[in-house]
Amino acid sequence: MPVKTMRTARKSTGNNREDLHVRIGEASHTAETAPGEGGRYVYGIVQTKDHMNFGKIGIGGAGEPVYTVNYLDIAAVVSKTPVAIFDPTRENALAHEHVIETVMKNHTIIPMSFGTVFRTDDDIREVLKGIYASLKDVLKQMSGKLEFGLKVNWDRDQIIEELKQHDEEIRRFHHEIIRKQLQSTYFARMQLGRMIDKSLAERATQYVREIYEALRSVCVASRDNQPIGDKMIMNAAFLVDRSRESEFDSIVNKIAKKYGKRLKFKYTGPWPPY
Repeated sequence: MPVKTMRTARKSTGNNREDLHVRIGEASHTAETAPGEGGRYVYGIVQTKDHMNFGKIGIGGAGEPVYTVNYLDIAAVVSKTPVAIFDPTRENALAHEHVIETVMKNHTIIPMSFGTVFRTDDDIREVLKGIYASLKDVLKQMSGKLEFGLKVNWDRDQIIEELKQHDEEIRRFHHEIIRKQLQSTYFARMQLGRMIDKSLAERATQYVREIYEALRSVCVASRDNQPIGDKMIMNAAFLVDRSRESEFDSIVNKIAKKYGKRLKFKYTGPWPPY
């Protein structure tokens, strides 16, 4: 069965989203470096005309209320905070994420980078005004969507042993090397290594293609990220309609069961689409 976990803080990706983060980050730069007592920590942007409160769950440990600063029909989700640079400690990162997870239960949210701080509500409204069209566009695209991460690992040594047993060409070549131990086998072993690497790549590609194919019908879009290390064969993110979350979850579990001990699935989310 896949290991499913909720997320911890991470960096955003995607050109439109990166552009928004850069522009908001530039606007908040003065606030982050200027001393003072009063500021506003910004968690994300939602679409609403209503002034909302999400409870006393703000970052910093003081239980500051989290509320919205509104401009037309969009709003920043904020809490009061000293104007300071926040250290990305586990406690602070979890507090930041807890607010986002609370908001996303009922709203589509564009999450801001950790540590985004403004001086005043009016400063925030000015930024919302300046990039209103871009924010509306992203909110429209992401409305009702959730993101899930899926990492797939395998035991490379186990797969190699399977290849030696069941791949006819590799099995024959391997046995020939064993029978000729007293002769020079350096180049033969190099050739065997190339054969195994080729077969590993082909098998990994086959597994990844099968997983994507199984999930294609229940996701809006997907993104393939670079696997990390020799054991990881897949590192992907999937955009899913909120209404199909349970269906997506069910298919991931079926896939994990299908591959049994051969593949290990790490399944994370849901989180706001990045």
